[in-house]
Amino acid sequence: MPLRISSIQRRRAIAATLIALGCASPPATTAHANSNDRCTNTATAAQRACKQEVASNYWLARGMCENLPAAADRAACFRDAAITRQSDSGDCLAQLSARRTSCDDLGENAYAPAIVPANFTTTIDNPFLPLVPGTTFVYDNTNGETVTVAVTHDTQEILGVTSVVVHDTAAIGANVIEDTLDYYAQDLQGNVWYLGEDTAEYDHGIVIGVGGAWRAGVNGAKPGIVMKANPSVGDVYRQEFLLGEAEDQARIVATNANATVPFGGTYTDCLETTETSSLEPDANESKFFASGVGLVLVIDNATGDREELVSVAVEP
Repeated sequence: MPLRISSIQRRRAIAATLIALGCASPPATTAHANSNDRCTNTATAAQRACKQEVASNYWLARGMCENLPAAADRAACFRDAAITRQSDSGDCLAQLSARRTSCDDLGENAYAPAIVPANFTTTIDNPFLPLVPGTTFVYDNTNGETVTVAVTHDTQEILGVTSVVVHDTAAIGANVIEDTLDYYAQDLQGNVWYLGEDTAEYDHGIVIGVGGAWRAGVNGAKPGIVMKANPSVGDVYRQEFLLGEAEDQARIVATNANATVPFGGTYTDCLETTETSSLEPDANESKFFASGVGLVLVIDNATGDREELVSVAVEP
C-alpha cells in the first residue's frame, strides 16, 4: 500500500530525535542548496533520510541485543547489528549514486507531469503494449516462477483518470509469491501511463511484505510512462515516482531487436528497453516488446534469468 501518514510522522520523529542527540545533521536549508537543482536536491534529501533510517535501525537492533541473557549471544548480536549497519550504509551510497545518474539522464527540473483527465482513455492500443480487457499473458521464468498478467474489465479512478486494472501474479508451482494490481491508462497521444500498484508478497499464503505499493496523488506519488507513443533510441523516462518506494526508469536501446520465445517463435524489429531502479542499483533488466503483442521477453542482466512469453489467451 502507499506510504502511510503514520509512517511519515514516525520517520520525522526519529529524525528529530537523532538531530537532538547529535547523531545527524539538520536538513540543508534553501540557502545551502541550489534551488534550481531539484533532482540533485531530491537525491541529497533521500540520502539523509536513508542514513537516519540506518542509524535508527542500528540502535533498535542494539536495544534488542541488550535483552539477550547470555554475554556471548549479546556480543554476536552486536556484531551482526554492526555488519548490517555497514551494509545498509553502503546501500544508501549506491542509491545516491543511482539517483545522481538519473539526474544526469533526466535533467534537474522537478518531476511534475501534468495530468489532465480529459486527455486520457481506457483504450490501451499502443502497438508495443496493447492491454485489451480479457487478455491473459503467461510467462515462464528460468528461475522457476510463472508470471500471469491478466488485463481485467475493472477500472480504478486515479487523479481523475479512469485506469485499467491489470492483475499480475507470480507463483512457484501452486504457491503464489506475489500478487499485484497495476493501474494503466493511455493518453490521446498514445503514451501508456502507469498510475500505481497495490502489491503484496506472500510466503505460503501469508503476507510478508507490501513494499513498492503506491498510487499517483497519494503522499507525493507521481505517475510515469511505461510505453511511449513514438519511442526513439536514447529516450529515458520515469515509469513511476514515489521517493523511497517507487523509482523505476527506462531507456530505449533499440527499435530493431530480435527475441525468440515459446509463444510466436522469433519476433523481429522488437522495441528493446533497459529498466533500472534507484532503490535497487544492481537491478537491470532488458525488455523486448513485439508490435501487436506487447512484452514477449525479459532478461535479468545481473543473473541471466529469462522470462519468456508462453501463451496469450483472449476472452470476451
